[in-house]
Amino acid sequence: MGLWIYLDGKFVDEKHAKISVFDHGLLYGDGVFEGLRSYDGKIFRLYQHIQRLYKSAKAILLEIPVSMEEMAEIIKKTVKKNKLRDSYIRVVVTRGVGDLGLDPRKCPEPTIFVIASRINLYPEEYYEKGLSVVTIPTRRNLTESLNPAIKSLNYLNNILAKIEATNAGAMEGLFLNNDGYIAECTGENIFIVVENKLLTPPIFAGALDGITRDAVIQIGKEIGLDVEEKLLTRYDLYNSDECFLTGTAAEIIPVTLIDGRKIGSGKLGSLTRKIREEFHRLVQKDGTPI
Repeated sequence: MGLWIYLDGKFVDEKHAKISVFDHGLLYGDGVFEGLRSYDGKIFRLYQHIQRLYKSAKAILLEIPVSMEEMAEIIKKTVKKNKLRDSYIRVVVTRGVGDLGLDPRKCPEPTIFVIASRINLYPEEYYEKGLSVVTIPTRRNLTESLNPAIKSLNYLNNILAKIEATNAGAMEGLFLNNDGYIAECTGENIFIVVENKLLTPPIFAGALDGITRDAVIQIGKEIGLDVEEKLLTRYDLYNSDECFLTGTAAEIIPVTLIDGRKIGSGKLGSLTRKIREEFHRLVQKDGTPI
């Protein structure tokens, strides 16, 4: 028996968790998702994730057929069903089954599935020695075309960026927006430390309004840093004292090389380490019990 997957109102074994080839999530990337983490039996910022899921759905005129409270219970039950205390959770809502046309009105019922498993995005050693990052040629989606604030199933922009970073021999790719400012990386927000300042691109630059990002901003203020959302260029990154990425799956991981430029000392910075330690304390106390 493998993992138990929640699929449209019931739990099924992962081998039997199947959706139709006519589902518009598969055919057109028409849907939304969230990634969450549980730590020691508590789901970190569950309701903040759910609110973002429903905002993404509203933005694409997708009505999720369960309430936020019901969704919270589904997520908790999925983790509990799989007997996991530390897990990565993926919640997906697609437009549902339709025909081969684009018209979403042909999809009468959305598909919902929830997976609770584990994830290891980067090898553990990189949390100490840091990642290498390169600027990739693909630009971040224009807000006017597909707003990066929407966590949609159409992730081809991110996948192309990841391919370009891999082909360049780097662990991560750095997105610029169409104006040449820093947006984010392929799946994480980005922060830099300059003296006593903690800086990160604003949401309107093409950055996702990350849950971990928000937690790090909170932590930065609590430990006495001047935190600012600011338009940044590659010049700012090259000359920063420290740099790190944040995300639900990645948590907090240092960056020590960008486009061949050593960042700071070229090692895990003291403030990055401090923020990561504070984050690990936060997830132990700021969570919804399963």
